[in-house]
Amino acid sequence: MKRSEIVFLVVSLILAAVVGGLVGGIIGKFLPDGAAKTLFEESLQIGIKPFTVDFFAISFTLGFMFKINFVSVLFLVMVVIYFRWWYI
Repeated sequence: MKRSEIVFLVVSLILAAVVGGLVGGIIGKFLPDGAAKTLFEESLQIGIKPFTVDFFAISFTLGFMFKINFVSVLFLVMVVIYFRWWYI
C-alpha cells in the first residue's frame, strides 16, 4: 500500500466519522421520541477529558475526545468497504 493511499484512508475515516455524527444528530432531532431517536442521538465518548494546568502567567488545556454515534459507525464501515473494494 502506498503512502498516498494510507493518507486517503485516514482522511476518509475522519471525514466519515464527522459527517456521520452530523447526519445522525440532524436525523435524531427530527424523529419523535422513541427507540429510533435514542439510536440516532445517543453517542459514546472515548478519550481523555480536557484538563487544565494553570501556572501564574500561563495556562494549558489538554484533552481529546471522540464522540461516536450509530451513523458514524455506519459511515466508517462504508468507507472501509469502499476502500477494500477499490484498492485491494
